[in-house]
Parts: sequence; C-alpha cells; structure tokens
Amino acid sequence: MSNQIFAEKVYTGQEVLHNQIITIENGVIAGIEASANNPGLKHFQNISAGLFDIHINGGEQFHFTEKADEETIDDIYQSSLLQGTAYVFPTLITSSLENILKGITAMRTYQRKNPDSGVLGMHLEGPFLNPVKRGAHLAEYVRKPTDTELEAIISHGRDVIKLITIAPEMFTPEQIDRLLASGITVSAGHSNATYQEATDAFGQGIKLVTHLYNAMSPFGHRQPGLVGATFDTDSVYAPIIVDGVHCDYAAARIAYQAKKDKLFLISDALFVGEKVTEFKWGEFDAFLQNAQYVNSEGNLAGATISLGDAVRNAVKEVGIPVQEAIEMATIRPSLAVGLSDKVGSIAVGYPAIFTVFDDDLMNFEVFR
Repeated sequence: MSNQIFAEKVYTGQEVLHNQIITIENGVIAGIEASANNPGLKHFQNISAGLFDIHINGGEQFHFTEKADEETIDDIYQSSLLQGTAYVFPTLITSSLENILKGITAMRTYQRKNPDSGVLGMHLEGPFLNPVKRGAHLAEYVRKPTDTELEAIISHGRDVIKLITIAPEMFTPEQIDRLLASGITVSAGHSNATYQEATDAFGQGIKLVTHLYNAMSPFGHRQPGLVGATFDTDSVYAPIIVDGVHCDYAAARIAYQAKKDKLFLISDALFVGEKVTEFKWGEFDAFLQNAQYVNSEGNLAGATISLGDAVRNAVKEVGIPVQEAIEMATIRPSLAVGLSDKVGSIAVGYPAIFTVFDDDLMNFEVFR
C-alpha cells in the first residue's frame, strides 16, 4: 500500500526541508522529495517525526505505579496520542519489587499484543534512590540495591525496561557496571551525589540524568553537585521539564546554553489533560492546584504538561528555535536511550508515524 502527503516544512531531526512530498509504502517512509504544492495530496503546515516522551507516569485516567497493568499502559499511550505524542516510555516509580515485576510483565504482554504501538518500553524510576532527594517518592519503598534484587529486575526486565533512574552514590561500582552491561540505559536522578561521585558515574558509562535540576544535588560554586557535573560533562544528556514550575524559564535558558544539543524535553506528567484532580496511592497523594500537582508534604508530584506544551514553552518562553525545540522532542531523546535507528527522524526506512503541528505551536496531532 502506497500513498503520498505534502508538507510545507519537514523537520527531519537534522534539518528543515521546505515543500516536500513524502512517499509512504506499507507504513514506512519510502521517499522524500521537493515539489510544488500538490492540491491532490493531504497537506500539512509542519511535520516531524513522532514526538517521544521518555518520562510519563499516567494517562487521562490511570497511574502506572498505582495500577501496573495493560489497561494503564494503553491509557498512557492513547492519551498521549491525543496530545500529539507518538512514542512513550510509561514510567513506574519507586515501589515494592512485587509491583515492579508486575509492571514489567504487563509491559511485556502489552508490547507482544500491540507490536505496532508507540509504547517502546518502560522507564523504571527508582527504587534505588537517595532518600534525601526522593521528592514525592514514598520513603517506605526507597532502598539501597542488593545484588539479588538488582539481578531480579535485570533478568525479569530484559528487553522491556529501556531506562532506569538510579542514585549512583547508592551503588557500588560493580553494581553500576552490572546495570550498564544489561543493555538498560541508566540515568542518574533523585540523587545527592557530589560532583566527584557524579563524574565518576559518568566515567563508568552513565550518559543521562533524570529531570535536570529536580531531585538532584544543585549547582554551587564550591559544591557543583550533580547539576554541575552534568553541565561539565559534554557526553551527558539532560532531559528537562519546561513548564515554568519544575524549573524557572531562566534556568532552562542556562541549561540550553550549557548542554546545547544534549538538552531535550520530557513531560513527567503525573496524568494527562488535567482530568484527574486528586490522586492517592497508599501514602502517595497528589492534588491539582494552579495547573500543577503537589502532594500533602508540599512537594511537586508530577507535571501537567504534554510534550507539545513543552515544545511551545521552549520556543516562546526560553527562546529556543523551533527546529531545535522539535529535535528536543524527537531525535535527541531517541539518541539518549539508544533508539535513534528506529525513531526520531524523518528519513527513508523510518516509520511513517509523524507529529503534525501548526505554525503557532498550539495544536499537535499524530498522523500515521
């Protein structure tokens, strides 16, 4: 099956092409060529590879950690599609080993049943975090890794867990090596690591941090912390929540200047679309107040933005050019988690799954 579409601007992940016809065959991009507008083809103002959110906790109804099953995974995916995000890593946070294994099993089953979905794997955020920087994660579940539990997660989560957030200072070097050798992308987050501890972890092979600035040792001129180590290490990718709440837009501008092409966007949405106004899972609670989720301790408990919102904020509030903002939601997360050969670009051989949007960056839709 073959068809063609026309776009005024094509954000390929590497450049912007103008007035292009994209040829699609059997769901795959078969050709891209310049052409005058063809009124017989479906027409878009702007088209990019599908936006990719590696950090999203819930959909319009359900929260993955509280309800670690296929229904929740599908809720996250379908809710994201409605917001213009084509690919997701549903994120399961700090909880019991039983719940983590349940989430892994649900993810494996969902992916087997839905091989063409945009659910590309799972992000396990915790449970091996620093309690000092646990944020909204429940203290009762935060723990140091044991070799036994680590092996259980690795063996059960093989090919399903694509990303894991850890506090590297809570690990032995051997445990970090074991995680890296498993093929799971390892991210440093919810960490109180010193600058030296962080740079040592980066030297071992960790190339990513979790929600820059949030739940990590801050930058100080005498104690640069994890933030300083991230700024000082060119190879490390830094996802950021650009909502004006989780970090000030000025801080986002500083991060943009420091990290350049290693900065990218996440939503870290607790729920999508602000339809859930109150949430409770055990001792974890969250209340929607002034377009942000906070818990009863006063800590931020997750964002409310979509990835499209983050793109718009990056352009309009931070001053990032549109091309880069789109790359921050497509090719850069794909590179950070080792999936750039599969998603993140508009090029021959890549899936014909796109995000289309207007010039005002107000409406994002998935087209496939």
